[in-house]
Amino acid sequence: MRRKLAAGNWKMNGLRASLTELSILAADQDLATCDIVVCPPATLIVWAAEVLGASQIRLGGQDCHAAPSGAHTGDIAAGQLADAGASQVILGHSERRANHAETDEMVHAKALAARQTGLGAIICLGETEAERDHGITLDVIARQLARSVPDGATGANTVVAYEPVWAIGSGRTPTLAQIQEVHARLRADLVARFGEQGGAIRLLYGGSVKPQNAAEIFALPEVDGALVGGASLKASDFGAIIAALCAA
Repeated sequence: MRRKLAAGNWKMNGLRASLTELSILAADQDLATCDIVVCPPATLIVWAAEVLGASQIRLGGQDCHAAPSGAHTGDIAAGQLADAGASQVILGHSERRANHAETDEMVHAKALAARQTGLGAIICLGETEAERDHGITLDVIARQLARSVPDGATGANTVVAYEPVWAIGSGRTPTLAQIQEVHARLRADLVARFGEQGGAIRLLYGGSVKPQNAAEIFALPEVDGALVGGASLKASDFGAIIAALCAA
């Protein structure tokens, strides 16, 4: 059985005072049946690790460079994230792909760097609104999966997150049938490529996940959790989403 996973992506939000929300979340013992990862800005990871202490909540970064070190001003290496207290890293988020021209090949290289450092990679995939409207969603998803996920992916080192670009932060979500269709294709492709381990890799849905729609999304086959954006900034909202996941 794949253990349910809720991952919170704070994006470029949060100051030290925001870590109070992590304290509140960590105190909720009813959430212990799911895995929880919070990915704050890199500036907060060390302080977040101190706040969480022995809590079950794990920390992640929002990106890493493919190189272990070097003349890459403003970037952060996988080893530096791990040294700060992270155990996971989000890679290939659509905002990185769009704002920083990241390609599938770049995401692939970063995933290898994360694996070499012992970080679990949460690899993001998703179609644009134009691609959805042209009926090529499954082709886009299949291509991104094949090129972004390195050989040797397992349930222990890789998570795949489906985030339709047009749903992120928009308040819009695909229909349940659309989510199920994409997750079914992802699972089929993972099993075809990785065999038994392809069945162990967790699939997350992301894109305007809220307490109001979480339960119906988590009831879908092959949805093992969520990558949550804005709703992860408040313990009350993220806690409600996690509770719905643990109950699914």
